[in-house]
Amino acid sequence: MKAHDGIYLDGAWRPAVSGEVIDVVDPVDEQVIARVPAAGAEDVDAAVRAARAALPGWAATAPAERAARLSALRDALVARKDEIAETVTAELGAPLAFSQAVHAAVPIAVAGSYADLAARHAFEEKVGNSTVFHEPVGVVAAITPWNYPLHQVVAKVAPALAAGCTVVLKPAEDTPLVAQLFAEAVHDAGVPAGVFNLVTGLGPVAGQALAEHPGVDLVSFTGSTAVGRTIAATAGAAIKKVALELGGKSANVILPSADLAKAVNVGVANVMSNSGQTCSAWTRMLVHRDQYDEAVELARTAAAKYGDRIGPLVNAKQQARVRGYIEKGVAEGARLVAGGAEPPRERGYFVSPTVFADVTPEMTVAQEEIFGPVLSVLRYEDEEDALRIANGTVYGLAGAVWAGDEAEAVAFARRMDTGQVDINGGRFNPLAPFGGYKQSGVGRELGAHGLAEYLQTKSLQF
Repeated sequence: MKAHDGIYLDGAWRPAVSGEVIDVVDPVDEQVIARVPAAGAEDVDAAVRAARAALPGWAATAPAERAARLSALRDALVARKDEIAETVTAELGAPLAFSQAVHAAVPIAVAGSYADLAARHAFEEKVGNSTVFHEPVGVVAAITPWNYPLHQVVAKVAPALAAGCTVVLKPAEDTPLVAQLFAEAVHDAGVPAGVFNLVTGLGPVAGQALAEHPGVDLVSFTGSTAVGRTIAATAGAAIKKVALELGGKSANVILPSADLAKAVNVGVANVMSNSGQTCSAWTRMLVHRDQYDEAVELARTAAAKYGDRIGPLVNAKQQARVRGYIEKGVAEGARLVAGGAEPPRERGYFVSPTVFADVTPEMTVAQEEIFGPVLSVLRYEDEEDALRIANGTVYGLAGAVWAGDEAEAVAFARRMDTGQVDINGGRFNPLAPFGGYKQSGVGRELGAHGLAEYLQTKSLQF
């Protein structure tokens, strides 16, 4: 597997000062497929200084020119779409068809959306006797996860560049290769040197150095709530802006009037997508008591179809973590109706598609983010009980509501404490704001709301 042996700094690939390396492992066969630099604090400092030096020029660049560079970036990603899909499959383990349809295609669409937004966004407006300017916040530290390794990169870097910010990207150590492909695309798109910089490295080393760096104006992080708390505390000490997209335990609420079979089948598919490694996955299915047994059987049947259709988890640690949650679910009294903790294969970090029934709201599997192909099915008595259960976690990232009448579903969704709700299987919209309530994060990604995270306002009174 192709890999650069340096970091992308100030428009060129350069050796890392640290001299350390990270092994990239294929989670299907557990073999090392590449090695990349493990950047240290000196490398991070050099990247931030490069971004700082490039900031005045890029911030002063006309929005139309920034839009042109983003359009070229989208085209450069299109030219690499097959290589992107193959790379994500190799380092994340996602089936190739899924990598092509989601891991490659969605970031290309998002990059294109920001090329359009940069061209038409009102960076200046009149408000009474004032002129209000929307200016770049400055140098952005983008720290991204492994589960959607290119999408999360584009969802941060594209709006930052559109806003006129410069960026230092630290991708997840499990999936650095697709980030290197992205750096190649940025280079080919003609983005000026220093505007985008890539440091591969470990979170506690490179990630921490980046979050703490005094030359960084905004930290945009996607990952666990626990790490998000640490980053927020670090940034807070310096009164530094943060954008945090964190954990989720989203509810899929099936009201009695819904098409039960469709709601259950789509719900199971949602949880199994990307091997369950999706922060917005509907991991809690809420069903009325009168339909509960039928729903559980539908879920069991649907989950059985995914046995050979999902990939492994990203690494051995994640596999052990998910297996531990399954064992805890059984120990706390949940009824296992599909899958289980036993690995389905001798090799690779696989976990069987798993469905729990008789789950009560206080159980661990109903409260904590598992981040694997594990669904909990809960029963509710009436609509108020369903709302109590749906809102009864520390998270509020996403969710779904199904009903025979759309207005009924919307009325319920409006009372959910969550940032995004799909109504009767509503399609993904790359322009809609994505982000959470409560401990699911701070700020929004995608579309105009995502662009706003990278802007600050200045008003001139006349």
